[in-house]
Amino acid sequence: MKPTGTDPRILSIAAEVAKSPEQNVPVILLKLKEIINITPLGSSELKKIKQDIYCYDLIQYCLLVLSQDCSRIQGGWTTISQLTQILSHCCVGLEPGEDAEEFYNELLPSAAENFLFLGRQLQTCFINAAKAEEKDELLHFFQIVTDSLFWLLGGHVELIQNVLQSDHFLHLLQADNVQIGSAVMMMLQNILQINSGDLLKIGRKALYSILDEVIFKLFSTPSPVIRSTATKLLLLMAESHQEILILLRQSTCYKGLRSLLSKQETGTEFSQELRQLVGLLSPVVCQEVEEQKLHQAACLIQAYWKGFQTRKRLKKLPSAVIALQRSFRSKRTKMLLEINRQKEEEDLKLRLQLQRQRAMRLSRELRLSMLEIVHPGQVEKHYREMEEKSALIIQKHWRGYRERKNFHQQRQSLTEYKAAVTLQRAALKFLAKCHKKKKLFAPCQGLQELTDARRVELKQKVDDYVRRHLGSPMSDVVSRELHAQAQERLQHYFMGRAMEERAQQHREALMAQISTNVEQLMKAPSLKEAEGKEPELFLSRSRPVAAKAKQAHLTTLKHIQAPWWKKLGEESGDEIDVPKDELSVELETLFIGGTKPP
Repeated sequence: MKPTGTDPRILSIAAEVAKSPEQNVPVILLKLKEIINITPLGSSELKKIKQDIYCYDLIQYCLLVLSQDCSRIQGGWTTISQLTQILSHCCVGLEPGEDAEEFYNELLPSAAENFLFLGRQLQTCFINAAKAEEKDELLHFFQIVTDSLFWLLGGHVELIQNVLQSDHFLHLLQADNVQIGSAVMMMLQNILQINSGDLLKIGRKALYSILDEVIFKLFSTPSPVIRSTATKLLLLMAESHQEILILLRQSTCYKGLRSLLSKQETGTEFSQELRQLVGLLSPVVCQEVEEQKLHQAACLIQAYWKGFQTRKRLKKLPSAVIALQRSFRSKRTKMLLEINRQKEEEDLKLRLQLQRQRAMRLSRELRLSMLEIVHPGQVEKHYREMEEKSALIIQKHWRGYRERKNFHQQRQSLTEYKAAVTLQRAALKFLAKCHKKKKLFAPCQGLQELTDARRVELKQKVDDYVRRHLGSPMSDVVSRELHAQAQERLQHYFMGRAMEERAQQHREALMAQISTNVEQLMKAPSLKEAEGKEPELFLSRSRPVAAKAKQAHLTTLKHIQAPWWKKLGEESGDEIDVPKDELSVELETLFIGGTKPP
């Protein structure tokens, strides 16, 4: 879409370009230079003219002309150099509008590449030229092209990376001619002064090529201009980027660079920059650079870590706010509930007070009504009866309170007494059991040590007893049988003693169970007060006990259901026979241990 209010001069130039033959187009495009030079720099009118030139595709025409063969263009290098100026001035400060992507991604890189290609062609013509005047003219055109390229790069810094990676630029940098080489080195120095950060964004191969060429020119070229420019370039790159300084210091490709630089002449114009470069390449400076790099790395790590912590806290912030809101709301709810509870208590106290006042008023009214009804002679008697009733009520409540208090105190002491008795009983049983085990399993303790006189006395007594009670001779067989009988009786005695001990333990366990059941029965509530599964605690797991209980229950039921005339001759202690068939009837309130419900 063409803009409205277009400058008529641009319209006429665009019409001429469209109607004229191809060989006349470069000369017509030169009229744009006159329009741009007349318009003040930085004005809105100049921006509008540049936008009109771009909208009518005049910039694209300039780019097409520059990509053609130089020999076919009218005016030769003069026209081409002026077209490069027009193209660079039109591209800088231009707002492309809707076609911004095409302008930045295609047109600008193509223009920079064409400028480099033109510079390479001028370099070739300059080398092949024989006359000095022709060389000076070509050098002037080369300077115009490089200035145009630098102007374009100053307006669009993103093109610096493309220029540094271009093969045409590397060929220009490798020129052996002093004038061309110094111009290219000055352009490189100016580019790095604009934005030296793009030097590290290019490929490693291109970076090594630039460094190699600059160092080569520093040591191989006798021209002090190129050597000075190369020294300043190296110093600028080393000061701007620590990576390049470390590369120059530690890389094997540049080993011995510091020693070669220190051997250079010190009386030259660039001796100060040379000393600075040597100082940068010294080990002390390199160590400082390493420390600075480590410091920057530590700062970077800390920045990343602090950023991570901050983002983590920001992520947790909504949940923390929600938790804070939840706690505040819960606290506020509790406060409201507490306030409501206090209000309800106050209302209850007020209602109770009103009820008491109403009851007091009613009682007084009743008393007054009673006094009106009672005969005057009976008033004193009525007062006395009322006082006696009041005293009885007070005494009743006081005694009830005192008995309940005593009962609670005695119940606590009774519980403690029963607990102490239970603990003592258990401790005594445990001690008795331990004593029996010691007697049963403890080895026979030897006699006390006898003296020699006592041993002689006992031996004499044994000899006297044997002399008085001479035994009949006994064979070996009889002695063995007698020994076997003694062992059998001894074994029978020990087995019987073990059975008696087990029976005694069983009896003690039953007695403890009976005492526990008795205590539970004593503490058990009545049937009216029993709730839940409390009655199930008193079901027996023993078949004989369950059968006896069932029989007694059926006997009691039959006795209750029997007619009165059958109970005339019976006593309270007589038992009633119950058939065995009726004993097998299942009752819901009776559990026989060992049986399972159907």
